[in-house]
Amino acid sequence: SGRHFSAWCGLVPRQFSTGGKSQLYGITKKGNVVLRALLIHGARSVLQYADRKEDKVSVWATKLKHEKSFNKACVALANKLARIVWAVITHNKPYQLKEA
Repeated sequence: SGRHFSAWCGLVPRQFSTGGKSQLYGITKKGNVVLRALLIHGARSVLQYADRKEDKVSVWATKLKHEKSFNKACVALANKLARIVWAVITHNKPYQLKEA
């Protein structure tokens, strides 16, 4: 699934859970180093110009950029992009941009 793909890339937070309490740390750094770096660099460039666009992902990214730090927003956007990449590859259909 897309969730497993983004975890394989190392774009999800490391989790430590015990007694019903879940504590999240930074991204795991496991997985494909080059692919993760490319996704994060791509997310940085998308996030830089997201406030100029009105599509659904750009609106979400702009809102996230104002709520969180820039680096956290970059990793979250890279995670979303990885899931989009997985969906495009597995369904063998072109990406359809949805307007906000």
